[in-house]
Amino acid sequence: MSGNEVNPSRRRFLTAATTVVGGVGVAFALVPFISSMQPSAKARAAGAPVRADISKLEPGQMIRVKWRGKPVWIVDRTPEMLDTLPTLDSQLRDPQSDHSEQPDYAKNGYRSIKPKYLILIGICTHLGCSPTFRPDIAPADLGKEWKGGFFCPCHGSRFDLAGRVFTGVPAPLNLPVPPHRYLSETEILIGDEGGAA
Repeated sequence: MSGNEVNPSRRRFLTAATTVVGGVGVAFALVPFISSMQPSAKARAAGAPVRADISKLEPGQMIRVKWRGKPVWIVDRTPEMLDTLPTLDSQLRDPQSDHSEQPDYAKNGYRSIKPKYLILIGICTHLGCSPTFRPDIAPADLGKEWKGGFFCPCHGSRFDLAGRVFTGVPAPLNLPVPPHRYLSETEILIGDEGGAA
């Protein structure tokens, strides 16, 4: 073979090798571009459902978890706490939760899937403060009519042990109930639209 003759098999090999190397290069160049279009890990975590372990939650106690940057309260209500709820309807702005935010499965007198457990977003519907959990009965600072609930010290809004707002306070709506479901008797998934499963 002289110096001017073309070797077809060598040409095919070089063409194929160049194509493969070029394809790999394009793929590597696209990875950061495609990755930049995906939500960041922080953004995914901000909206992702969170699990809450309630195995150590005692009757009458509350735990807090964070979902979408908001505090979520989980209260283990005692039978006595549950008994007070129907007695407060005449003092509440929206006792049937007709104008409040909660999933359909929590639109009941307890505002929950299981009466024992209350799950609320702990942000006052007035100006976004975080109320305090006040389960005590008739404390000196809240009066002898207080049967337990949540009190917002910023502007004096009061909510019962179902997160329902009292009349005559600045907050216009009941505290929101986030979407949630029970994974087991001791674990709740908050932020999942699966409902009462």
